[in-house]
Amino acid sequence: MQPPNTDPTPGVRIAHLTSVHARYDVRIFLKECGSLARRGYAVRLYVADGKGDEVKNGVEIRDLGKTGKRFLRMLIKPWALFRAVRRDGVQVVHFHDPEIIPAALALHWQGVTVIYDAHEDVPRQILSKRWLPKGSHRAVARLFEWLENFAARRFAVVVTSTPHIAARFRAAGAHAVNVNNFPMAHELAVERTADASEADAPRSRTICYVGGISDIRGIKEIMQALPAANATLLLAGPFQTPGLRAQLQAMPEWHHVEYLGVVDRTGVRQIMARSQLGVVLLHPVSNYLDSLPIKMFEYMSAGLPVLASDFPLWRQIIDGADAGACVNPLDPEAVALTLNNMLDDPQRLRRQGEAGRRAVHERYNWANEERTLLQLYRDLCQPGASTRR
Repeated sequence: MQPPNTDPTPGVRIAHLTSVHARYDVRIFLKECGSLARRGYAVRLYVADGKGDEVKNGVEIRDLGKTGKRFLRMLIKPWALFRAVRRDGVQVVHFHDPEIIPAALALHWQGVTVIYDAHEDVPRQILSKRWLPKGSHRAVARLFEWLENFAARRFAVVVTSTPHIAARFRAAGAHAVNVNNFPMAHELAVERTADASEADAPRSRTICYVGGISDIRGIKEIMQALPAANATLLLAGPFQTPGLRAQLQAMPEWHHVEYLGVVDRTGVRQIMARSQLGVVLLHPVSNYLDSLPIKMFEYMSAGLPVLASDFPLWRQIIDGADAGACVNPLDPEAVALTLNNMLDDPQRLRRQGEAGRRAVHERYNWANEERTLLQLYRDLCQPGASTRR
């Protein structure tokens, strides 16, 4: 099904802003900016990574340079983005990082149409931030939620990545539109056939995890389950800290791990092609319980069965599609038992892999979400469209 026709308003300049994310971030660059550029919008992406300016896939990328320390970045980069947007005469700003909120409010008060893309439920996320002083988490979360809601009511719209986050903003009086971060259906697809090339052939009892590596994303429980499951873990992504990497490499289970570094999208596809199933065993912290992790759906799109945390929403998705299994992510023995049950049954793996791929093609895909995004932009770019208060 093709997206609806859009009618970009001539001369409207659209800018996506990020001070934190990578320039080729999947949601920001590949999906949102890419969809808008393909429909004829003039899209400029402002980043702060020190890698220079370029034009890629019809998107003009402007680099404002990198600032090393977190505090300096949070203090300096939002206002550097503010000045760049004002200098370039941008009419519509779509920003992706909470630290940009004060500068975005200033842009709103100067007549710019502002879209806030809330990737995460940040107040809930703050509760698990280890870099905050002990005992300060609830107070910081409440203060941030007040600021976020105050700003959201003034922005033209808040774009969210889950229905749960959208409902929270609507309850606070903001205009929220949900655009799920579902995968591009064919990007990671591989043929899992007997005559597949060696590079694309899944290895026996091989599982994968691709993404940020941290304690609350279940890496230790995954590793602890590997010996009993007689499984190898293909692991890719950045470690939360150098100390965590050293801890993991000192664990006896590390010899069951093949660490492949931080990989590009081709590398992600290759890892999934070599695997029999994908794991996403996030801990039951408040920010994760109602999340829709992109990796779960990317595993499904690649034809991989999924072993996921046993959260009610995730179980509804996995069981509803017959795309894998759910387990207590804090119990390595239960993880190992479930892994064994899945890996010992190749026919089940194939059936669930195909069922997951089918669910992505039919429902959990970016093409469906793109239509919502394009309609939102068509509405906002019409003459006389509301920019809120």
